[in-house]
Amino acid sequence: MDKDLLLAIDNGTQSLKALIFDLEGQLLAKEIVAFSPYFSSQPGWAEQDADVFWQALCRTCQKLLRHKRDLMERIAGVAVTTQRATVVNVDQSGTPLRPAILWLDQRKTHGQPAVGGVWGAIFGLTGLKKTVAYLQAEAEANWIRTYQPEIWQKTHKYLLLSGYLTYRLVGQFVDSVGCQVGYIPFDYKRLRQSAWWDWKWRVLPGIDPAILPDLVAPGQLLGTICPDAARDTGLPEGLPLVAAAADKACEVIGSGSLDSSIGCLSYGTTATINVTHKKYVEPIPLIPPYPAAVPGYHTVEVQVYRGFWMVNWFKEEFGHLEKRKAVESGLTPEQLFDILVDEIAPGSMGLMLQPYWTPGVKTPGPEAKGAIIGFGDVHNRGHLYRSILEGLAYALREGKERIEKRSRTPVTSLRVSGGGSQSRNALQITADIFGLPTAKPHLYETSGLGAAIDAAVGLGLHPDFKAAVNAMTHVGEVFEPDLKNHKMYDALYHDVYKKMYKRLKPLYERIREITGYPQ
Repeated sequence: MDKDLLLAIDNGTQSLKALIFDLEGQLLAKEIVAFSPYFSSQPGWAEQDADVFWQALCRTCQKLLRHKRDLMERIAGVAVTTQRATVVNVDQSGTPLRPAILWLDQRKTHGQPAVGGVWGAIFGLTGLKKTVAYLQAEAEANWIRTYQPEIWQKTHKYLLLSGYLTYRLVGQFVDSVGCQVGYIPFDYKRLRQSAWWDWKWRVLPGIDPAILPDLVAPGQLLGTICPDAARDTGLPEGLPLVAAAADKACEVIGSGSLDSSIGCLSYGTTATINVTHKKYVEPIPLIPPYPAAVPGYHTVEVQVYRGFWMVNWFKEEFGHLEKRKAVESGLTPEQLFDILVDEIAPGSMGLMLQPYWTPGVKTPGPEAKGAIIGFGDVHNRGHLYRSILEGLAYALREGKERIEKRSRTPVTSLRVSGGGSQSRNALQITADIFGLPTAKPHLYETSGLGAAIDAAVGLGLHPDFKAAVNAMTHVGEVFEPDLKNHKMYDALYHDVYKKMYKRLKPLYERIREITGYPQ
């Protein structure tokens, strides 16, 4: 029997999916196991037992084996993509020493010693001391080393979630270069572990090179399914595991973009705009581009930290009617919100939202808060919901312009993936605000497809990434910008949105001084 299919494991924030693709990028089978995103033993914390992820992986593979045995027998190899910046401390046997700290976690470790020596002087001269202090406070490793020293002392390997799942699958501490996103000593320019002299080791003094996994490039072999993993998952022992990349990087190639002129928007929990670049481009000084799912390439990215999480926020705080109607109608609340937006004119009758519900490093700064201005007695829930969609598109357009300025490469078309791509209004609003044609990929599972593309190239089933992307990705529905709407949005963007943060920043800082929030 031909081994001509690919298995992609996609471990997201709220679920894990096992997906079978053919070499034309068609999704032949899918199993999903949902789980609670995290638990919080303290306000702002977000943790999850790492075994929850592993058990979800095992269950999805076992379900595929029960329901699609004929397809599973044709699997040539597997690739894994995961949520980014979730960390797991393990002992010598690979057993987690504490719950995984998720990327959503907001704990901080204030009071870390300032970086001294040559690097300290450089940061002082360049005005980057506050940025470096922010990175020190945000790093999960610094918190564990400070508040749980007994855990840090027992830590044999400090892994990202991708590295943990890879260890469970192949029995070796190895990870993909494409998954290295987080507060770790990684050289994003050269796409390798940081050199001994790099400033990142000074910011993360508890991390030693020996506790990090070995790294291989996307498309290279990580190992083969080990006996324990074969027993737990039902996957055949010896099946190749090919290095893929983090979920956002996989979404980019899964959306069909190997060209820096194609902007890839991800309307997920965190909303992002990414472009693939061969050269190293920092969209914000000291904030690096992340590794791409293609070896030797970078994904230049700007984030809106809460992104389409805001849709869930709206649903929980203002969507009680739609939640009730959804049960009666068989539709989802999000589909009913889309119907609600149909009745609201572009521009939301002047309601303007800036989606800074979670602060950033520099743009916005750590003092940032969300803002909604322009309320009048005409406004209702529909206006508020549309203003969320518009505000996210404004923020991502600002990110596009920052990328274009730094890379000197224009973005001429857009691809949109993630949960928000299921909203036709979100896509039309995006096209109108950017003034660019905005396309949906042919399928929703772009992150999994990107991982499958890595596997296809690594196994030699396609000769290279260009051929694989051309064969396995296809454009779906295209939303063309309405020029009348674009003209209005353009004026609101330049004359209102882009001025909001600068004018509100002193007020945000004063709020922070008075209330202590955000820290």
